[in-house]
Amino acid sequence: MISSFFGKTKPINHIVLAIFLFLFYFTNVFFQLNGQKINQVIALKLVLFAVMLFAVFIVNQIVKTEKATESNSYAMLFFVLMIVSFSDELVLQNVIFANFFLLLAFWRILSIKSTRSVKHKIFDASLLIAIASLFYDWALAFMLLVFFVIGVYDRKTLKNWLVPFLGMATIYMLTFTVLKLNGALNFFEDHYQFSLGLFTTKSFFQVLNIKTLIYLILTVIVSVTVFVRLRNVSGGKLLLLRIVFLIFLLGTCITLFTPADASPVLLTFFPSAVFLTNYFEGIKKRKFQEVLLIGCMVLACTLFAFHLN
Repeated sequence: MISSFFGKTKPINHIVLAIFLFLFYFTNVFFQLNGQKINQVIALKLVLFAVMLFAVFIVNQIVKTEKATESNSYAMLFFVLMIVSFSDELVLQNVIFANFFLLLAFWRILSIKSTRSVKHKIFDASLLIAIASLFYDWALAFMLLVFFVIGVYDRKTLKNWLVPFLGMATIYMLTFTVLKLNGALNFFEDHYQFSLGLFTTKSFFQVLNIKTLIYLILTVIVSVTVFVRLRNVSGGKLLLLRIVFLIFLLGTCITLFTPADASPVLLTFFPSAVFLTNYFEGIKKRKFQEVLLIGCMVLACTLFAFHLN
């Protein structure tokens, strides 16, 4: 049974998901060549695939280390299925790189709950978000998450509020130095545009397609269901899930407000995977779990096939 197989965290789960992602990703690459020769793009595509694969494993490590879910591989599976479902988003190569660094930042942010080495974790998270913003400007919005977590866990320490600025300054000073040496200081002006698609288009659906809208609505419904179900559990996990939901809200806002051809729905996949896993774990009937999981896989494959056509 599929649910039983992914209900474990053995290396075979990682291998199966890696093969699954490989097949779908390079099938998508093959159909999107548009006259290009494979040897012209294969190097970059391999790098992008490696980044996405590492992102899948990072998701698994985050939920495992921070105990955002139970011990299983469902979060990895849902993350991969969302990548397959939204394979049309893979053209946004910079968002793929930005998402990788944001996942590392989220890991450091969620680990602050232990209240050990708080300043180091805040610095690391801020630094990683600044790096992500070098690939995708709106990634800088996730700095709000850093300040929110400081306010939740250690608001009385003044130095904590200053550390994020130090983390960002470190990256931007290094970037400035490299750009100065290469005579490319116009990068900052050209890159940090913070374009708003919602206010420059006549129709809402020019910014957000139906598939993305349904996905976001379903994620909100699942998240609310999980919060209702877990309202009586210990405050530690509930607070962690609230932070994860804030990640989803920030990702959703960026998706809603950016232009349609640069809508980074990929940034919402991690929190969605966490909530889908928590919802799935709460289902007591094994047969229903199996049917739901098979349904999700069929839906992902169907959406992928429609994209290829």
